Amino acid sequence: MTDSEFMDKAETLLGQVEACCDRINDETDADIDNQRVGGMVTLTFANGSQIIVNMQKPLHEIWMAAKAGGFHYKFDGTRWVDTKGQGEFFAHLSRYAGEQVAQPLVFSPAG
Repeated sequence: MTDSEFMDKAETLLGQVEACCDRINDETDADIDNQRVGGMVTLTFANGSQIIVNMQKPLHEIWMAAKAGGFHYKFDGTRWVDTKGQGEFFAHLSRYAGEQVAQPLVFSPAG
């Protein structure tokens, strides 16, 4: 993957995360504040906990930091998968965000 292709895919992913936050806020009382600065989106929940998603351009990876730990994802041609083979980005984001706010949340590529 070229740097340009990575940037396109990564920008799309960050936009999808932002769209999911808007949808979740409309549909639930989760109250997620999402703030985008460059290649990083910070999700802040009502309880003060955060999840940070950011681009790592030199590695062509997306990194996520949550209470559950730090995770790295690479695009496999179809989706963003954990570099340790432990799953897919949006499934992880749904799980970890839900754990942090103690309610089920669904993040998906569709927004």
